[in-house]
Amino acid sequence: MGKKTKTARLAQLPATAICGNDISSSVLYVSALSIIAAGRYAWVALLLVAGVLHLFRKIYGEVVGALPLNGGAYNALLNTTSKSIASLAATLTLLSYMATAVISASEAMHYLSGIIPSLPVIAATIFLLALFLGITVMGIGESSIVAQIIFIFHLVSLILLSGSIIIYLFSNGLHIFYSNNQLPLPHNGSIGMAIFWGFAAAMLGISGFESSANFVENQQDGVFPKTLRNMWFVVSVFNPLMAFLALAIIPIPEVSIYETNLLSHMGQISGGDWLAALISIDAVVVLSGAVLTSYIGVTGLLERMTLDRILPGYLLKKNKHGSSYRISLMFFLLSVSILLITEGKVETLAGVYTISFLLVMGLFGVGNILLKIKREKLPRPERASWLSVIVAILAVACALWGNIIKEPLPGETSNLNIFTEYFFPTIVFVAIMLNRTVLLDILMRFIEYLFIPILKLLTNTKQKIRLTIEKIESQEFVFFTRGDNLANLNKVLLYIQKNEHTKKIKIVNVHTNGENEIAEKLERDIEFLDRQYPEIDIKLIKLKGVFGPELIQQLSKEWAIPVNFMFIGSPGDHFPYRVEELGGVRLII
Repeated sequence: MGKKTKTARLAQLPATAICGNDISSSVLYVSALSIIAAGRYAWVALLLVAGVLHLFRKIYGEVVGALPLNGGAYNALLNTTSKSIASLAATLTLLSYMATAVISASEAMHYLSGIIPSLPVIAATIFLLALFLGITVMGIGESSIVAQIIFIFHLVSLILLSGSIIIYLFSNGLHIFYSNNQLPLPHNGSIGMAIFWGFAAAMLGISGFESSANFVENQQDGVFPKTLRNMWFVVSVFNPLMAFLALAIIPIPEVSIYETNLLSHMGQISGGDWLAALISIDAVVVLSGAVLTSYIGVTGLLERMTLDRILPGYLLKKNKHGSSYRISLMFFLLSVSILLITEGKVETLAGVYTISFLLVMGLFGVGNILLKIKREKLPRPERASWLSVIVAILAVACALWGNIIKEPLPGETSNLNIFTEYFFPTIVFVAIMLNRTVLLDILMRFIEYLFIPILKLLTNTKQKIRLTIEKIESQEFVFFTRGDNLANLNKVLLYIQKNEHTKKIKIVNVHTNGENEIAEKLERDIEFLDRQYPEIDIKLIKLKGVFGPELIQQLSKEWAIPVNFMFIGSPGDHFPYRVEELGGVRLII
């Protein structure tokens, strides 16, 4: 298993910049999408989205505050359900990041081709993906400097554009806005349906909100909720504002003509060539920043999945900058392959992008509910009310349904069909990794029983498979107990049996003087469990001392067992440590 390299943790601005570039880049396309779907009510739909995002601030704040480990929805579900369900969330998140990286890089180069007409877009997109691969490999500290420059430049550009349009309106009046309000609504003139379709399209404007949770371990204490607040503020101000200003200076029928470069067209109208060029450059820069966010977010997620043995441990190798460069390289190769397979058609990836990230947000809401039910006593800095969580999940389900049933344009494939084409191969690979010992055992039996005449020739292969299984199952796990009852210890063994590839577990009782009765009871319970689970080697370890981060690290080094293979029950309100202080210990009961 890889060893974590200590790196400087991020303060509020760099952490906000990394995830903010992704979510704030949505303003470049979401205004046009919302106006096409909702007409004059586009800004209302975008305000509704801002309201939903406000609910998710507390949902994310509660989950990540209680379990401040990289992995986002995967981490939330891993500590409240099973590894297989958590892997579903991880798969969706990975697909979302892959689609984000390719779409953002491709869109950035399309914007740049407006400035450099002869630009080969696909080759330039690959170059941009490779450029940010290099920046990511340099380490998260260096990456954050680039992200900050991009983020500040983007905000300044949006402020200049807003100011220019407001000055333009003072000189030219609001006659276009009034004309737009006289036009018939799309979707048979129904206000409700216009807002529904506008809301479904506008939810794309908050994609990237989940990014901060995927690198929370790289942030300083207390920074995570501030990144959520800052992202919410940027989206809540600029997305509805840009849609409103677009309706004030551009007739609605013209919006679809400028769908891919609406903001630069707004700059052309209000400020002339210089402002249009500035917005185009800003689009290139901030969409490039979204590519960087994808690299950083996916690295945090895949590091966590690899530590949990869902992905090969080979990926955890770090360079001198503390960067998991093999993960970044793999992500680059996957992104380039998708770009080439789709021939750079952004709309083809949009179905994967939309459905994946909406499902991830919905699963985060589900993770919050499970945390409330299964980890009620786990300390957390804030709590989302039951009503707000249910409303948020229903809102995401509404947007998801809208994007699934949305009719594709002539010649295009539906969002759901595109999503399933990418989702199933990915989830099959994860399923193979989760069940690799069973599959290896089946392969060994297949060799043994179907190839008896040539069995001698296959003996080496069979032996290698057996050794591989034994190596995987030789990894020991640890459960710390103060003297849990037999039922709880049985839950631990059931969890291990169902979710982990192992035949060995240490039940560790850390005690002080005067706890002999608990130790004696544990011995009787372990003897009973040893008979009930003959396939698992259960050892009871009694240690005199104080349970805490120092002891965990000491035992991890002494036994060569990674901390994320150590489990505890859900701690109560009087537990003296925060979960993150324990270094990655998992909660399983």
